[in-house]
Formats: sequence, C-alpha cells, structure tokens
Amino acid sequence: MKRQTFLPEDYRPAEDEPFMNDRQLEYFRRKLVAWKQELLDQSAETLEVLQGSARNVPDIADRASEETDRSIELRTRDRQRKLVSKIDSALRRIETGEYGYCEMTGEPISLKRLDARPIATMTLEAQERHERRERVHRDE
Repeated sequence: MKRQTFLPEDYRPAEDEPFMNDRQLEYFRRKLVAWKQELLDQSAETLEVLQGSARNVPDIADRASEETDRSIELRTRDRQRKLVSKIDSALRRIETGEYGYCEMTGEPISLKRLDARPIATMTLEAQERHERRERVHRDE
C-alpha cells in the first residue's frame, strides 16, 4: 500500500523542488480526483434533469426547444465522459511514474501547464507541433 504524503493546504508545486517528487504527485493526484468527482456529480445532475424532462410536450416549438436542450446536455455529458477517461489515464500515469513527462519527447511538462491542464500528456511545444501536423493532414 502506498503511504500518504503530507500536503499543506496552501501547497503549490514549485520549480525549485525536485520534479514530480512525492508532494507534487500527491498535489496533482488530489487535483485530478477532485476534478473527476466534480464531473461525476455534474453528470448525475444532468441525468436527473434529462429523466425529469422526458415528458410529452404537445406544443411543437416547445418540444423542439426541449429536444435541443436534451441534445446539448447529452453532448456535454459525452465530453465529460471523455474527460473522466483522460483523468483516469492521468491517475494511472501517476501510479506508474510517467505523469508529468511528455509522451512525445520524454521531457518534463512545465508545472504551470500541468496546473492549468492536469491531464496534459505533452509539453506545449510538442502539443503545438502535433496540432500543426494534424492540420496539415486534415487539409490534404
């Protein structure tokens, strides 16, 4: 069993400490777990709303409006589901010791980037190169 790492409430990862030390890993693990829980809670609320709105609306305009709302809710839920999957993947990378390192170059991902987007798998530079390549292939 993994031992619990003490983390002060005001802790923020800093560039002057060893990269991906126990405290940083615990910080990001907690951040990811809290984000996942927030998404799961929102998803449960969405389900309740969708089930509550599954009524027969006689007015065509109202029904169309309700269908549009339902469609938006379902798209949002699908995005959340994909995000939860990425969070789970990031949590697995923490467990395996791969978290915080670029999957393309192996270089450390900046703490600022990870703090803003804890599911990041590439450095900003590698991500930009990847997106440029994708655009070129899409345009062909």
